[in-house]
Amino acid sequence: MLQKIGLSIVLTASVIGAAEAQTKLVEKVTKKGDELVIPYEKYKLANGLTLIVHEDHSDPVVHVDVTYHVGSAREEVGKSGFAHFFEHMMFQGSDNVADEEHFKIVSDAGGTLNGTTNRDRTNYFETVPSNQLETALWLEADRMGFLLDAVTQQKFEVQRETVKNERGQNYDNRPYGLVYEKTSENLYPFGHPYSWTTIGYIEDLNRVNVNDLKNFFLRWYGPNNATVTVGGDVNPADVVKLVEKYFGSIPAGPAVNDMKPMPVKLEKDRYISYEDNVRFPMLRMTYPTPEAGHKDEAALGVLAEILGQGRNSIFYKNFVKNQKAMSASAFNSTSELAGEFGISVMAFPNTSLAQTEELLRQSIAEFETRGVTDEDLQRFKASAESGLVNRMASVSGKVSQLAAYETFRNNPNYLQEEIRRINAVTKADVQRVYNQYIKGKSAVILSVVPKGKSELIAKADNYKVDTSKSVAQPQDYSNLKYTKAVDSFDRSKRPTAGQAKAVSVPNYYTAKFKNGLEVIGTKSDEIPTVTLQLTIAGGHRLSAANPGKAGISSLTAALLNEDTENYSSEQFSSELDKLGSSIRIGSGTEDTYIMVSTLKKNLDKTLALLEERMFRPKFAQDDFERLKKQQLEGIANQSTQPTAIATGVYNKLLYGENHIMAIPTSGTTESVSSITLDDVKQFYKANFSPSVTDLVVVGDISEKEIMGKLDFLKKWEKKNVTIPADVKTPAIAKTKIYFVDKPDAAQSEIRIGYVAMPYDATGEYYKTASLMNFALGGAFNSRINLNLREDKGYTYGARSGFGGSKFAGPFTASAGVRADATAASVVEFMKEINDFRAKGITEAELQFMKNSIGQSDARKYETPGQKAVFLGRILEYDLKKDYVAKQTQILNTITKKEIDALAAKHLPSDKMHIVVVGDKKTVLPELQKLNYELVELDTNGNPVGTSSVK
Repeated sequence: MLQKIGLSIVLTASVIGAAEAQTKLVEKVTKKGDELVIPYEKYKLANGLTLIVHEDHSDPVVHVDVTYHVGSAREEVGKSGFAHFFEHMMFQGSDNVADEEHFKIVSDAGGTLNGTTNRDRTNYFETVPSNQLETALWLEADRMGFLLDAVTQQKFEVQRETVKNERGQNYDNRPYGLVYEKTSENLYPFGHPYSWTTIGYIEDLNRVNVNDLKNFFLRWYGPNNATVTVGGDVNPADVVKLVEKYFGSIPAGPAVNDMKPMPVKLEKDRYISYEDNVRFPMLRMTYPTPEAGHKDEAALGVLAEILGQGRNSIFYKNFVKNQKAMSASAFNSTSELAGEFGISVMAFPNTSLAQTEELLRQSIAEFETRGVTDEDLQRFKASAESGLVNRMASVSGKVSQLAAYETFRNNPNYLQEEIRRINAVTKADVQRVYNQYIKGKSAVILSVVPKGKSELIAKADNYKVDTSKSVAQPQDYSNLKYTKAVDSFDRSKRPTAGQAKAVSVPNYYTAKFKNGLEVIGTKSDEIPTVTLQLTIAGGHRLSAANPGKAGISSLTAALLNEDTENYSSEQFSSELDKLGSSIRIGSGTEDTYIMVSTLKKNLDKTLALLEERMFRPKFAQDDFERLKKQQLEGIANQSTQPTAIATGVYNKLLYGENHIMAIPTSGTTESVSSITLDDVKQFYKANFSPSVTDLVVVGDISEKEIMGKLDFLKKWEKKNVTIPADVKTPAIAKTKIYFVDKPDAAQSEIRIGYVAMPYDATGEYYKTASLMNFALGGAFNSRINLNLREDKGYTYGARSGFGGSKFAGPFTASAGVRADATAASVVEFMKEINDFRAKGITEAELQFMKNSIGQSDARKYETPGQKAVFLGRILEYDLKKDYVAKQTQILNTITKKEIDALAAKHLPSDKMHIVVVGDKKTVLPELQKLNYELVELDTNGNPVGTSSVK
């Protein structure tokens, strides 16, 4: 319920020489009954800052979000990437927060943090224990009001390299990574705010100087262009006082006006293309549509679902089911100024995209005869309701929603309007938007083809961006002045934390059925949903006895998502969608998992579908042939991906030629080719058993109620399943570099490590993997990441970790790095590992680790997913109820001496594999100068030459 309030409340001002600042309570929204609403109070400070507070005492955590209404759309031609660049700079310290301290302070407080940039806004956020609220607000206010003097040329240069690394990793070096950039350039006229992407162009990043960046900040990052949203275990009056204290004295920036929508219209189809390091030709067709919040947005969402989402879509039937493509999809994506109706088809190798386009146009036209059904609308509305409910699972989800609605709708309570619009969509609306935006309309049609296969493009390029005409609206960066707040308190003093609240692990119940299936569950009534997670032990490891059939676990799981005895896969999917539920089966290294999510009101119908899916699979021959073909294509595609090559070669070296872990979970071309449908049926029959299955239940349901609904699992027939024992891995005599050539790779992939030990919750693994490694490579402020990313600018991120399960898993240090910094990165990785092994942890690092891990418990059990992971681990490893308390005791009492001993024991830097995948002509000469023996391998891990080097 919305209450409009015009009351002014006077709070203690912190501004010297100014009249007491007034903060106005603008409105208060409360929840009535079962309505879907996020309660909040909205305030306006005298300097224009908007404050929204959501009170939720269900967990002792608080989420702080600061959203600035500035994204890449506020940039200028030739100066792209500023908003995103500034996202990086905002973590580099301010007047009262030292370089790298923002991450460190939040981590030290037991919190987590990040920032994101899109076309229309930039946001920064922290989730911390609720007693650390003041610290989070102090940090955010310091970078809003006291940033620019801390922006040095050196920091600027390092972050410029980091952003370029991010572009290399996520755009230039990623398959299809330039699709969005190419589409944007050619869909929007030159100078349109959406004609470039948030990452920006390398040439613009090279051109920009530190003063350009400072001016961008002064223009857009004032409190009057920001919304601070605080949610969680808080008292609104306390939040208002703290926000007034830390933000109230920051002077307003220049006035910022909302941008007006700038939709585009194309006069004819624009064909464009480029060659990429890919296996599958891809066709991307993009139609211009209206902006977010437009009355047609929901109807276009329904149209996208009918055309290209899920198994009941036209594209699925015509492309995927008929084996004309790997995948085909459609989405209507909206932003503040314009929207895009995007259609993507991933064709099979050597397919002419002209044929793909022809079938695509026929499929679009098929909508005219198919039309819109009541079921279409029911599926869309049920899925939308379920999605909105699940956004409420965490404080961060609710806060993010409030912040977005306020920024773009000036109404944090827009959720009610969104629900109204979704429910109001009619068949006629969907037909109308099809005619208005798609039928007979022009699009940007992009072909992405493998290198050297230009003959596969849909049609010759017929459009080139006209850079002589620009629709850019110049931004005014004149007369900008940096004025700092004047306060009556000392901002340099970090706030002291409040009294920490005790964090209790979820209460849970357990049961064991006569057939061996074990159950663990907990009641959680914050949102009206139920989550079930079935874990069937075995997975890929079951193929250890028969590696010639490796990949069968993945193929079996995929087939279980297809037809059943009583439903086609399309009918099954439709039934789920009408409930807003999901049932997903997948397979991993050591298990097959079944994930079930449903609204509480639809649990019974969802469980009936789960029973059908688990126990009455059809295993149809046509489904098998299609999925086997897709799996084989996926395996072939791995050889084009540097990350997959690096991981595959690394695993082969770690485990040895014949070990099941040396084979990817998808299998090999040879192994999957040999699998028959009878093999799958036998694998299912022999290995799907309650005797090796755990069930986790989390949600708005009691133990008694859920147990009364699980008879179908109690009747599940028990089988004798043997999980193969682990096989000893080959010893590493000495550290060597293994190099794999990936011609012209802009980045190199590095993996360093050895096979370490299995998981345990309170023994040496916990002490080593969770505690010892934290300072080395387990946190943002770890030695490895600070060195390679923050100090050197070699990478977008570097890390190390231990991967043990019931079986011994590897210690791995890894990163994707700049090609020209490959050898230097290897040197820095090994220097950090060697130093930590030899000298151990510092007292400061030890205390930071204890604080960070010890106070993070408040964030561990908030969402249904987090609770499910926690409970699942208890069953999987047969843990006692007090294991968390024992971990806490170990954490609190572990000493530097113990950590140092663990480092010396578990970081055998003289007996590790170093795998590097990169461009030979750029990388190899520098690697050969390092003091390691170097072995060249092909992409399958087979030697192609050996050379001893100094």
